[in-house]
Amino acid sequence: MSDILWDVIIIGGGPAGLTAGIYTSRANMKVLLIESAFRPSLITTTDMVENFPGFPDGVSGLEIIDRFSGQAEKFGMQRVQKDLSSIRTGKADSFEGWEIEAGDETFHALSVIIATGAEHSMLDVKGEKELGGRGVSYCATCDGPFYRDGELVVVGGGDTAIQEALFLTKFARNVTIVHRRDRFRATGILADRAINNERISIEWNAFVEEILGENEVTGVRIGYVNNESKTSNISADGVFIFTGYIPNTGPFKEIVSLDNRGYIQADCDMRTSALGVFACGDCIHKKLRQVITACGDGATAAFSAQEYVDELKGHSYD
Repeated sequence: MSDILWDVIIIGGGPAGLTAGIYTSRANMKVLLIESAFRPSLITTTDMVENFPGFPDGVSGLEIIDRFSGQAEKFGMQRVQKDLSSIRTGKADSFEGWEIEAGDETFHALSVIIATGAEHSMLDVKGEKELGGRGVSYCATCDGPFYRDGELVVVGGGDTAIQEALFLTKFARNVTIVHRRDRFRATGILADRAINNERISIEWNAFVEEILGENEVTGVRIGYVNNESKTSNISADGVFIFTGYIPNTGPFKEIVSLDNRGYIQADCDMRTSALGVFACGDCIHKKLRQVITACGDGATAAFSAQEYVDELKGHSYD
């Protein structure tokens, strides 16, 4: 594959990258998708997606990826599992293009679509790193079944936190949600389900100061936003953290413009500051990060990349 000149190389195998793969491959472009062998899309850790159109009973994140992958490959997209080492400009035949090192191979493309997504942010409190994998988790689907009839704490108040807290009630005796505000940011229907679930307790206006335990999690110490002198200890067998995201954009900071949080700056056509480089999905600066917005971003990035490559080759359709 390294001796092929690709029309577009897509970096990232989540909903945005795979949608871009579907659209570019249907346009008869030579398309390669490079996905990490060790960092899967966050959607694969989601037990149930209820707000994706066409699936009124919900669909798992794994099924979404499986369906998208099969559809993209049906239209001719090729894919490899390799971790990105570097990206730089380079000659591709007679064209200005991009040179991408991933694993032990170097790939060449006329255009690049970045769809590397984001990963869960950490609390950066005492005990979090020390007890990682021993009661501290960022994936309810992965680790929830280990805590049957246990006491769990979920930190966060957005859609992901509340969805995962509800999922954990399938296993846990009780789930305590710790949220630093007096209402959830999550969608109303999810918030109502959590508030009315008899297995869920809520600590409002609270935050985790420390995760307790020596060899495994035994609880958390929480503080309160409106009372600096007050703290409480909550017994817990596990702590699940869903407090935001960090974009996976490190390899691109010298290539494209990023905002002050590390998200890629892309315009409405998904163009970045680098010629021939487009970006989509959760790695870009935008207001809403959902599967459906990632798909829309991916489709737009694909169309923009197609226009760019056609113009580069002198095949633009006026």
